[in-house]
Amino acid sequence: MNSIEVVDLTKKFGKFTAVDNISFNVAKGEVFGFLGANGSGKSTTIRMLCGIILPTSGEATVNGFSIMHDPEKVKTNIGYMSQKFSLYGDLSVEENINFFGGIYGIEKNRLNERKDWVLEMSGLTERRKTLSAQLSVGFKQRLALGCAVLHEPAIVFLDEPTGGVDPISRRNFWKLINELSAKGTTVFVTTHNLDEAEFCNRIILLDYGKIVASGSPKQLKEEIIENGMLMMELDDVYGAYELLEKNELIRNVSIFGNALHASLSDSASGAELASDLIKSFLESNGITVRKIRQIIPSLEDVFLETIEKQGTDD
Repeated sequence: MNSIEVVDLTKKFGKFTAVDNISFNVAKGEVFGFLGANGSGKSTTIRMLCGIILPTSGEATVNGFSIMHDPEKVKTNIGYMSQKFSLYGDLSVEENINFFGGIYGIEKNRLNERKDWVLEMSGLTERRKTLSAQLSVGFKQRLALGCAVLHEPAIVFLDEPTGGVDPISRRNFWKLINELSAKGTTVFVTTHNLDEAEFCNRIILLDYGKIVASGSPKQLKEEIIENGMLMMELDDVYGAYELLEKNELIRNVSIFGNALHASLSDSASGAELASDLIKSFLESNGITVRKIRQIIPSLEDVFLETIEKQGTDD
């Protein structure tokens, strides 16, 4: 059963097309990642799916309700957490929970139960009287998530929820997301942090409002980086980059810090042989290769490879 179904969804602002004829579905209980650089159309899509803005054309249903014809029903069946956490800084932790409970129309006895759950989940039981403005970013994040799912919605939308959050808080936050998913809540999360997408069941890569790839992280790595990927540590990264851009064994090469990641072309006959040939090629051109080995590609590798391919196809 699908929690979200999207068909030919498009959003234009004047002559600018922010979301360009996209179609996809999200299964019940799935952690679904919507990935792309800033300006790729992620937030515009999530605002349409939340019933905040209407599409220019196309249709989508969220928990069975049409975003075109029943946007208010959509809003009452979802939770939403923006990248600014949607909290009121001049209200205490408890007052924020009470405020959102009132918005969602939660009956008093049930609200007290849910409030206890939010306080325990966020680790704020002893700080329930603290103003939310005085909380650390990590605590604000967990409190905002608790407020977003206070009314136990079938679907929760998280728009760039981990921006500015430290790695430990980010890991704890994703643990909470997985717990929600395990209990049947559908989680739709937008992010430009490709490392986080590894936690998703399925992902979509968005570029300039268009879907350029979709599937599970494992599936995308196998299908898009089909001939393998090499990591190289060298004494001249930029010089090696320029040389490898023209090498027939390489499909795409990218700079990763002080190293290069290079996907192999169809001309390469296996990663081991290609490694030896590329090392010899670089060293014959005066570049010292300190290390070269095959690696499992990251989703960032997948994204760069996909965008490069899109540019070539265009």
